[in-house]
Amino acid sequence: MAAAPRERSTFLGLLPWPERTAVARALRTETVGGLVLLAAAVVALVWANTPWSGAYEAIRDFHFGIPALGLDLSVEHWTADGLLAIFFLVAGIELKRELVVGSLRTPATAALPVVAALCGMVVPAAVYAATASFGGGSLEGWAVPMATDIAFALAVLAVLSTHLPSALRAFLLTLAVVDDLGAILIIAIFFTSDLNFLALGGALAGLVVFYVLQRCRVCGWWWYVPLGITIWALMYNGGVHATVAGVAMGLILRTTRDKGEDASPAERTSHLLHPVSAGVAVPLFALFAAGVAVSAASLGEVFTQPEPLGVVLGLVAGKTLGIFAGTYLAARFTRARLNPDLAWADVFALAVLAGIGFTVALLIGELAFPDPADAEHIKAAVLFGSLIAAALAALLIKRRNGIYRRLWEEETRDEDADGIPDIYQRTSPGRGSATGEG
Repeated sequence: MAAAPRERSTFLGLLPWPERTAVARALRTETVGGLVLLAAAVVALVWANTPWSGAYEAIRDFHFGIPALGLDLSVEHWTADGLLAIFFLVAGIELKRELVVGSLRTPATAALPVVAALCGMVVPAAVYAATASFGGGSLEGWAVPMATDIAFALAVLAVLSTHLPSALRAFLLTLAVVDDLGAILIIAIFFTSDLNFLALGGALAGLVVFYVLQRCRVCGWWWYVPLGITIWALMYNGGVHATVAGVAMGLILRTTRDKGEDASPAERTSHLLHPVSAGVAVPLFALFAAGVAVSAASLGEVFTQPEPLGVVLGLVAGKTLGIFAGTYLAARFTRARLNPDLAWADVFALAVLAGIGFTVALLIGELAFPDPADAEHIKAAVLFGSLIAAALAALLIKRRNGIYRRLWEEETRDEDADGIPDIYQRTSPGRGSATGEG
């Protein structure tokens, strides 16, 4: 007897209720933080293009710290090396959650978003490399257009007042999580110099102690805060970008709950630090990283010099092509069936939206181009590329917002007021899971 054909799974269908709740909680904070980030970027741009730009540069370049510990940094570097460590700590926790209980927990469910995210990193890098090579420019910035800024993308959605279904938002979040992992690996591997192995050994020993404390169920911030700051300082002095310490600690934190626990250490830490990351750390980084002098001449250089042009094309064209093609091919080879209520045009719009690469792109741009003049051009390219991607995505998403509104209302309707949308009470578990489960 011939074997029955394998049932096709649904892609971008109804999220399982626990996953939808977790995603909604994470995206709510990111959206608010994204609006603050957007405001900070606008303030930086306006401030840097007024007669008071000298004050902006003076504050940005002001140094303070503890020179004896190798921590005499400018305000700009404190925000990039210090505050962004909090952002990457939260990113590490989110990645751990996805790996343990989220959409990346099994190869079958992880295949689609991981392939899409990888293609969304490789293709922009290739587009940059091709553009820079053709124009005789430097290849140092190949990694700049690789990362998606989830907070900025969600801020755009909030400004548009769209009703994007939770499955599309969850897919965007997963893409950004994998992007963040790729970015931190690139920073750790390609942007390290003058390694101090003694300091790195101390940082590694600190991470081992952190791991042991977690496994021994030791509680109390007075253990972890001093230890975390020490690991961060040693990592910075070791020559590896200090944000790597944040991701490492995030991945070590325990995600599963013990019997009798209301929340795991990772959940408690994320609950405390996510608002700080989204509402303070990232906006302050943007405030001192996005202040680029804009003029007709600088705008012309963005589109005529090979390096900034490569960044713009990588974000706008490379991200779109990479994510859409990767998603389509992965769906075909994994026999995933697109949610019949959606169309591939919706995936394309999401791919365009993922071309908003602000925070991590600015950080990698500073690392790849140490010369301030070159860095200014790359920053301008990131800003213009992200702006173009946001504008194009807005046109595509608003065109379909009527469909999104209908799906959103169906997802959230709760006529019996029991706190659980009615659709989950008349839908069999697993049906149309956006994680690819059939």
